Amino acid sequence: MPFLTLAPHLQIHYTQFAGATDKPWLVLLHEGLGSIAQWRDYPQRLNERTGCPVLVYDRQGYGQSSPMDRERTIHYLHQAALTELPAVLDKLIPDQDYWVIGHSDGGSIALLHAAEKNPRLRGAITEAAHVFIEPETLAGIRVADEAYAAGKLKNLTRYHGDKTDWVFHSWARTWLSQPFQPWNIEYVLPSIDVPMLVMQGREDQYATEAQVTAIVTQSPRAEAAIIDHCGHTPHREQTDIVLAQMSDFIARS
Repeated sequence: MPFLTLAPHLQIHYTQFAGATDKPWLVLLHEGLGSIAQWRDYPQRLNERTGCPVLVYDRQGYGQSSPMDRERTIHYLHQAALTELPAVLDKLIPDQDYWVIGHSDGGSIALLHAAEKNPRLRGAITEAAHVFIEPETLAGIRVADEAYAAGKLKNLTRYHGDKTDWVFHSWARTWLSQPFQPWNIEYVLPSIDVPMLVMQGREDQYATEAQVTAIVTQSPRAEAAIIDHCGHTPHREQTDIVLAQMSDFIARS
């Protein structure tokens, strides 16, 4: 898989799947502990189902991309949405129409990016996106924090190597920190004027359906999709259902 150089000491690991030249790119944005590899075969299956070209990349600090060279701040999602993502798009798919498809942190990044009204953006799909913090969010992160401390999440090392401690602790500590508790991005939702599919598992351990309701009621062109028998990772837990719903939404939008 290739690397994109964004700065002298910053390389972004990415992969692409070719598709029809008259169809928009699908740009996948991973979760807060995620990477290209953790999408498994979903990008390829989405590519085959839709015929659209697909781009997936590891954000800085994750997977095989360069380590983060500064402390994470409470603005990290904005930085990923408004600085890193546009830079990747400009380098890899300039002047191409595209969709953003984000999971969890990636979903919030997709919302922030969509509000910027890039003329090439055709639509957005979110899975388990947050627009504010709920008690369920903090409770789920505390459970994960305890599991990590007990050595139960060692498989993350397969994906992030010696960056694993940074990946986990920067995520958990940021969300649990007092300065982050007022975090809320509902203010961007009325500005998102592209078609949007808002997906969430009914048993998501990090959020309630209030997240979906907030996005759908405040965004002009958003539709909800609640997935039964599903937790925080719909594309992995209910792959066939999610694949069909995403593909159908893209085709008719």
